[in-house]
Amino acid sequence: MSTPTGPANGLPVRMPRPRPSGRHRRPEPAVAPENAPALVLAVPGAPSAASRGLAEEILSIGRSELPGLDARIGYVDGGLPDENGTPEFPALSAVLTAIADERAARAEFARATGQDVPAATGPDAVVVPLLAGPDGDLLRRIRQALMDSRAAAELADVLGPHPLLAEGLHVRLSEAGLARADRARLFTVATAADGIILATTGGEEAVQAAGITGMLLAARLAVPVIAAALDQEGSVAAVADQLRGSGSAQLALAPYLIGPEAAEGLLDTACKEADCAAAEVLGAYPALGKLAVAQYSAALGIPQGAPAH
Repeated sequence: MSTPTGPANGLPVRMPRPRPSGRHRRPEPAVAPENAPALVLAVPGAPSAASRGLAEEILSIGRSELPGLDARIGYVDGGLPDENGTPEFPALSAVLTAIADERAARAEFARATGQDVPAATGPDAVVVPLLAGPDGDLLRRIRQALMDSRAAAELADVLGPHPLLAEGLHVRLSEAGLARADRARLFTVATAADGIILATTGGEEAVQAAGITGMLLAARLAVPVIAAALDQEGSVAAVADQLRGSGSAQLALAPYLIGPEAAEGLLDTACKEADCAAAEVLGAYPALGKLAVAQYSAALGIPQGAPAH
């Protein structure tokens, strides 16, 4: 049996670590308010088991960031039924309508049974687009889904630009052997690129937004980074020529994409145009779950990481 000062039998005992106090005390995570709006992750692109697994992983991280969060997935191009007639990939508008109906049913049940009707906190749902940057066409379709539903829903901002996305791009490049994992460590990577094409979708607006994250990535890698549009003919090749013209000899393509938003074959075509290797898309990089919750919280005015008292 152990005592407060140590083990009675001579075996080591893990003692609880004292909680730090004062202004350096680690913030406790916020908790979703009772009956708070749902977070609905709007997944673009052709629905698939892969995109569903990606979205579920991101939301799993989100729930750990904000305990009590009601988080769901809605597909921009969803709604096709499976063999049982049930949508395997429910459309965003249908998910939002279901949330509104559930809220109304809970309130009606409370009234019918003489209970206190739960107070609504904000809208029925906050929709967070699963996009690293703005894409005018996709965002218009998401807004239309909000209007087509019976829910009072609010659209949050896309996930970028953000320093955590620059970090994720750096990680993906280093995983592919195209960048040093850590500039502070004095080792070399023979295949490290000396010029990065930051490839995105969504046209000129997306390229400009990606350029902000590109500057953060350039600071991390100490090499030039220029954004290009995968969905604009000639954009990637022009950026490759620009980088080579300024002295970069070994280029790499860094997809500024989460994954589902890019049409199949776009990245392969871009690599051939630029004649360079590419890193993987951001995918389920852990920071994406944090950013999704941050955009949800910002839309509702929920403070994140407030110091505990």
